[in-house]
Amino acid sequence: MSEVYATRRARLRARCNAGGSQAALISCPANVRYLAGPTPYGSVLLLGKTEDLLLCTGPPEDRAAEGRPDEALRVQALSGSAGDPAVAAADLAEGQRAESLAVEEHHLTVARHRAIRSVAPRLRLADLGGAVEQLRVVKDEEEISCLRIGAEIADQALGELLESILVGRTERHLALELERRLVDHGADGPAFATSVATGPNAGRRAHRPTDRRVEEGDFLSVCLGATYRGYRCEIGRTFVIGTSPADWQIELYDLVFAAQRAGREALAPGAAYRDVDRAARQVLDSAGYGEGLPGLMGHGVGLEIDEDPQLAPSAMGKLDACVPVTVEPGVHLPGRGGVRIDDTLVVRPEADGGPELLTITTKELLAL
Repeated sequence: MSEVYATRRARLRARCNAGGSQAALISCPANVRYLAGPTPYGSVLLLGKTEDLLLCTGPPEDRAAEGRPDEALRVQALSGSAGDPAVAAADLAEGQRAESLAVEEHHLTVARHRAIRSVAPRLRLADLGGAVEQLRVVKDEEEISCLRIGAEIADQALGELLESILVGRTERHLALELERRLVDHGADGPAFATSVATGPNAGRRAHRPTDRRVEEGDFLSVCLGATYRGYRCEIGRTFVIGTSPADWQIELYDLVFAAQRAGREALAPGAAYRDVDRAARQVLDSAGYGEGLPGLMGHGVGLEIDEDPQLAPSAMGKLDACVPVTVEPGVHLPGRGGVRIDDTLVVRPEADGGPELLTITTKELLAL
């Protein structure tokens, strides 16, 4: 992996040099991990004029499950009284006689930005913007492998839940059980707060579980994800509690399933982000559910659960191969409930079989 991290840093350095910056300070945790490997919380990475350094608030721990920072990097562990690693990195950049330093303004607080200016007044600060996030969009096969394992773990946890007795249990209890099962099967932890929604809550985006109990005839929608070696995936499914779904439940489910299938089929290298969104959205819009739809029909996943690209109506850009994304349309009817279906897929060319589906739990409308 050391060569992989070195290549990533070299690509970022080339972007910085092209923009007129001799050094760069990376402080966003996901970006630090992408460029330097697993690091202690609060670490920053300095791409220096003469040397690259990883600055930590303490020595890296040897955690076999997560790994260690890139061995090619010199690690400088700061004592508790040494202050902010980002400020220390800026001081080192000035000591290397760099004239300019690119920083992640979208991550630095105003206070940290002022502290950096104070300790290194000679440095010209530039905004690195989303340069690292852009490099992270296309994944290598090792990254995709981590996502694939995370998806298998999420599928396992969800499948086991479906085999248990659900009626009478609360949304909150079911969500906690799912998160425990994720860890039991080898996940670092949940990729995000697990959502379990029943009855009138079903189909709500990012619903926070309540003490409502599962009842016969309910829609039950579940959205969960696993983190594996830092990489996060997502799956969402909707089921019916009982043996006989109502006609309106079947019709709504079939509609959302058709929208989700249209979005999945639109995934291809060269497809515009907004065209993928449109493929799923127009199925729901033509059925009269245009009002109240979410602002996007999917998004990228990786070291963060919501990263570029955004599959939204106004999104600019086109998909590349080896980009993992979600396709997650949903409809919620106030007071009645709704349906969400969510998969994580990897964009692949048609010659390689088309989109690779990572989350494989059935999308059949099961009566539990």
